[in-house]
Amino acid sequence: MNNYDLDKRIIDMAHYILDNHTTIRATAKQFNISKSTVHIDLSVKLRYINPALHAQVKALLDENFSVKHIHGGESTKHKYAQLKSKTEDEFLDYDEPYYFGA
Repeated sequence: MNNYDLDKRIIDMAHYILDNHTTIRATAKQFNISKSTVHIDLSVKLRYINPALHAQVKALLDENFSVKHIHGGESTKHKYAQLKSKTEDEFLDYDEPYYFGA
């Protein structure tokens, strides 16, 4: 990949992340590259290619980072709520009455 293609991909990723308000993970999936590559491209290389665009991307990434712990907590809460409802459904899904003992 020559420098022009690399620069174009970095700028394309920057516009994608800004237009769609996505995360590094979603951007990596969209461009079929690793999260590390996206992070390095947007946080280091973009600064030299287009400083103004870098400032916008940095602001969005900083915002994503600042709410990361909130999303993680919501995901965990949702996961355990699903597990609890699934467990309760298992006990309520008997066709025959459940008897203790003989």
